[in-house]
Amino acid sequence: MRRGTAAIALAASLALAATACGSSDDDGKADGPLTITWWDTSNATNEQPAYEALVKDFEKANPGIKVDYVNVPFDKAQNKFDTAAGSKGAPDVLRAEVGWTPAFAKKSYLLPLDGTEALSDKSAFRQNLVKQAQFDGKTYGVPLVTDTLAFVYNKDLFKKAGITEPPATWAELRADAAKIKAKTGADGYWGSTKGYYAQPFLYGEGTDTVDAAAKKRTITSAEAVKGIKTWQGLFSGKGLHKADTTADAYAHIQDAFVNGKAASTLQGPWEITNFYKGKAFKDKGNLGIAPVPAGSTGKAGAPTGGHNLSVYAGSDSAHQEAALKFVGFMTSAKSQETIALKNSTLPTREDAYTAKVKADPGIAGFQKVLGTALPRPELPEYSSLWTPLDTELPKIAGGRVSLDKGLKNADLAMAGLLPDFKK
Repeated sequence: MRRGTAAIALAASLALAATACGSSDDDGKADGPLTITWWDTSNATNEQPAYEALVKDFEKANPGIKVDYVNVPFDKAQNKFDTAAGSKGAPDVLRAEVGWTPAFAKKSYLLPLDGTEALSDKSAFRQNLVKQAQFDGKTYGVPLVTDTLAFVYNKDLFKKAGITEPPATWAELRADAAKIKAKTGADGYWGSTKGYYAQPFLYGEGTDTVDAAAKKRTITSAEAVKGIKTWQGLFSGKGLHKADTTADAYAHIQDAFVNGKAASTLQGPWEITNFYKGKAFKDKGNLGIAPVPAGSTGKAGAPTGGHNLSVYAGSDSAHQEAALKFVGFMTSAKSQETIALKNSTLPTREDAYTAKVKADPGIAGFQKVLGTALPRPELPEYSSLWTPLDTELPKIAGGRVSLDKGLKNADLAMAGLLPDFKK
């Protein structure tokens, strides 16, 4: 990573007074370090320590810059940044979920990064991840970590049931779940009622919530209905756990899986460290990771996710220069290797997948699955389309509304988010 590109410009601008969010800690001292603020949205328990350690390394290497590290809960960060950016009080750097990046870029909240020190190693990153950070042909985020959903399973329980391979289709999963229940007493599969986790069932039928290119809403199409019926069917049957529609459903599913009460589920690499804390995976080699099963079309896949580091367009030039240097440091191969080793998250650049990193079976397993992940369309509102599904799918799974009615309700909500899309 070339870190000297902006050094002269940065040094010349350190004495400037700053009005960005992070400048409040400068105490008006022209000869002191310039302070930038970073809002990190990672898990405060499992991931934050690694990021804080890297911040200290950056400050040692760049004594003219101080980083005000702030961990913002992920579920509050999007709205909090939206409000702060609209009032010119946002942080200099944001760890943004990949779906937020084009949405904030559309509002002109983010600085284009092409040709800057932050993205000087652009060719080293997975290009599909760089594309996801773009809007109208410009790049507004540097990929920090990536992820996708995979079919995760307990190898020991599968083996006890006489199953030697993970299911390739949802139909095979149903059959496997029954065998596991009969042979081990554990549930074979426990699914989620969240919209993001239902997305693979749409892909499996060759469809999506929308057709972005044609500007059409497709959640009520025959293909989408078929996919959601398959999803719904995996909450009923031998070895299939009933739908958990409580507020703590995510924790319940995770607890059952890591403690051997459920043999499989769909999950992402952000839970690798928590998998290893459960009694079922004290032996890390017992964690099976495979692509999500395919639908009736033979197609399979899950959304490409992850987080980018973005720079606030409302910061002054001095803070932007410092922020660009910081983003370049945090997304370097060395930093990404450190993050992967500490947090078991997936790097976004191939040169960070060192032998040490790939020695973690969880990372190695998810790295193989990344090839089946599908990129999200360049549609700022795309990630928001899962919110109507988060509302309606629990009702469908819990029997409170019919599948058709629930999807029609979701479609109506999506129409409000995308008024220029037709049905």
